[in-house]
Amino acid sequence: MPVVVQDCHSGRVLMLGYMNQDALAQTLASKQVTFYSRTKNRLWTKGESSGHFLQLTDISTDCDNDTLLALVEPIGPTCHLGHTSCFNQQTLPDLVFLSELEQVIADRKGADATSSYTASLYASGTKRIAQKVGEEGVETALAATVHDHNELINESADLLYHLTVLLQQEELQLSDVIAKLQARHTVK
Repeated sequence: MPVVVQDCHSGRVLMLGYMNQDALAQTLASKQVTFYSRTKNRLWTKGESSGHFLQLTDISTDCDNDTLLALVEPIGPTCHLGHTSCFNQQTLPDLVFLSELEQVIADRKGADATSSYTASLYASGTKRIAQKVGEEGVETALAATVHDHNELINESADLLYHLTVLLQQEELQLSDVIAKLQARHTVK
C-alpha cells in the first residue's frame, strides 16, 4: 500500500513509500516508519543506515482505505541525496515556508549577536523584542488606516517576524498559537 509521508510540523510532503501489513505493524510498535522495500524484497526502517529516522506521530488511511498518510517528525534529511524532501519543490506552500522560516529564526537564537539582526534581537532580551512587536503592531495598524496595501503587507511581515522571534525567545512556537486558535474555534 502506498504511504505518503508528511512532516507533522510544516506539512511538507517528504516522500512516498510502500507498506505491507508487517511494515505497518512494525511502524506502529516502534513509532519509527518502516517500509516494505520492493527492490530489496524486505522490511526496512527509514534511517537504519543513515540515522535519519522518521518518528511517527500519526497515521491514517484515505477514504478508500488504499493509501496511508504518515505524519512524522523527521530526524535529519529524508531524501537519500541529503535533501529535506524527496520532492524538488521550487515554491513551498505558504505554511511550509512559514514553518521553515520559524526554524531559521530559532537556529539563530544562540548565534553571535554581530552575525545577524535576529541574533542581535535575541541578545537584546525579551523587553526589547516585545517593544519591537509593539512598534510593528502600531505601524501595521497605521498602514491599514490609510489603506496603503503595500505598506500593510510590509508591516505585517515585520510584525509576524518579530512575533516569531518573541515566541522563540519565550520558548514557544507558532504551533502553540495555532493550537490556541484551534481550541477557540468552534463549529456551531
